[in-house]
Amino acid sequence: MNSGLIVRDLTVEYYTDAGVIRGADHVGFSVAAGQRLGIVGESGSGKSTTALALMRMIRPPGRISAGSVVLDGTDLLALSDDAMRSARLRLASYIPQGAMNSLSPVKAIGGQLSDAIIDHEAGVTGAELRQRIDAALAGVDLEPAIARAYPHQLSGGMKQRVCIAIGMILRPRLIVADEPTSALDVVTQLQVMETLGRRQQETNCCLILIGHDMGLMAQFVDHLAVMYAGRLVELGGIDEMFVAPRHPYTRMLIEAVPSFANRGHFTGIPGTTPSLHRLPPGCAFAPRCPQAMARCRTERPELRDVAGRLVACHLEAGSHAGAA
Repeated sequence: MNSGLIVRDLTVEYYTDAGVIRGADHVGFSVAAGQRLGIVGESGSGKSTTALALMRMIRPPGRISAGSVVLDGTDLLALSDDAMRSARLRLASYIPQGAMNSLSPVKAIGGQLSDAIIDHEAGVTGAELRQRIDAALAGVDLEPAIARAYPHQLSGGMKQRVCIAIGMILRPRLIVADEPTSALDVVTQLQVMETLGRRQQETNCCLILIGHDMGLMAQFVDHLAVMYAGRLVELGGIDEMFVAPRHPYTRMLIEAVPSFANRGHFTGIPGTTPSLHRLPPGCAFAPRCPQAMARCRTERPELRDVAGRLVACHLEAGSHAGAA
């Protein structure tokens, strides 16, 4: 069965004067049709690089140097440039972080929605366009009159919902949403995520949500991938991961989420993320990890199955081997 997304060994390299760095290092996961995967991590962890690579939107000096991205049986990385341009919006769609920066300020919303249709479907009549634009706006709880408005006339939440309407107007099989609520207030965030979730259920597509808000992930996704320094460090079901995180980095991210039980007490992760130019030997998280062992500082842990969850940690590998 080919339904869904399968990513294997996705690697993105940036060629700089200081040398070659890997923004995404052999990243792999799968998302079935109708499922939601969240990808989290601090800034510089490789989340957005992975998202852009899925859409083949990495720009020089970066390039995708290895891997495959198979969507419903089609390897997006093997397509020609023209075929990939046709696949965007039709097979796979990207909902950006900054709605104001992605919408044209000099074109009405209806014109931007119609461009998405006309660029992929020839021979669409004016009446058909108007009908589909009205339906797309209604699908994200916006009135048909919004088609005549310009981006500067809309609130942040309305602009983000317009981006969702554009991204889903051709009913793609994959939606990649890159921190779609980062610039919105809490109430508007909820409205946007409810809209995105409802539209995803209606189309039964795969959805990947990029972000750093673990609380939002807990409410929205089915599975969670945690990235650090360009690599996956843990991947599993969202419920199991919150109840019993296996990687120290995952546990510390969860502990940093504010809760009613610890009102007034905020927990952070000491230290800073390493430079991708100068990754430490062994585990990249070892300099910040309170449980690091001597082995962690010299030997890089590989991602392996630990009781049904993928984890890259020597602590888990040791405990799993001992239990066996």
